[in-house]
Amino acid sequence: MKVADAMTPESDLVTVSLPGSRDDALEYLQEREFSSVPVVRATDEGERYRGLVSRDDLIEHPDEDDLALLMREVPTTTADATLHELAELMLEAGTRRVPVVEADDGGTLVGIVTITDVMRALAREDVATDAGVGDLCNGSVNTTYTGTPLPVAEREIGLADVPYTIALDDDTEMAGVLTEPDIVAVAEVVEGEEDAGASMAGDDEHWKWESIKSVGNRYVPTRNVEIPAEPVSEFMTEDVVTVSKGKSAVEAARLMITNDIEQIPVVSGGELAGVLRDVHLLEAV
Repeated sequence: MKVADAMTPESDLVTVSLPGSRDDALEYLQEREFSSVPVVRATDEGERYRGLVSRDDLIEHPDEDDLALLMREVPTTTADATLHELAELMLEAGTRRVPVVEADDGGTLVGIVTITDVMRALAREDVATDAGVGDLCNGSVNTTYTGTPLPVAEREIGLADVPYTIALDDDTEMAGVLTEPDIVAVAEVVEGEEDAGASMAGDDEHWKWESIKSVGNRYVPTRNVEIPAEPVSEFMTEDVVTVSKGKSAVEAARLMITNDIEQIPVVSGGELAGVLRDVHLLEAV
């Protein structure tokens, strides 16, 4: 299968142009719920792809207004590349989305392809693999206690550098899953004063939250966010979708696409044995 068969074509993309400002990108990231926007520049030969600006870029550089300084270079691919080549590129670069460009004309943007596109192709068996869940899943599992205050669990997630935590009950059994979107959904933006320096929370204030600056589907570049102090048990998903260690990567991809999740706990003999994330499925491809 080729990238052309899986990507979102340029005709369905929104782009921002250089020269430009933070607000040009923010409009689309906030109002249209995009996670990133390709950046192009007009040339005598037409528009050419120049980079990508994402929510994280705006968050990490709250005082930068120049779009050229906010955007970052990411690896690109071409429409005739295979999904196997694309998966290898994503794994090597640690990226979840790759712009697709014309190879022989200086970089005309023709589409964008994401890790979800690869998962859909895997779920449809458009790419062949004999990999199993047991071959791919990570046996190291990020966990927390159901009674842990939510701000502490958020900090644990940030330190573990994964977007989830498995909640364990008093009997050390899996009781639920808490993800970053679960926290985002109940976070409350604390509006600052006009002077940003005076509005920032002190380091000892439990609600200072620098890793996620978002509420619902709206992402903002410079805000403090207050997280409820209630226990994880009040916010986690209790009806957990799991997959057996003996299942195939294709079956796991179908479960993740159907349930719109980026990770799934792996069980063996009724016991928690690991976690399979969407990035692990790239190795199957």
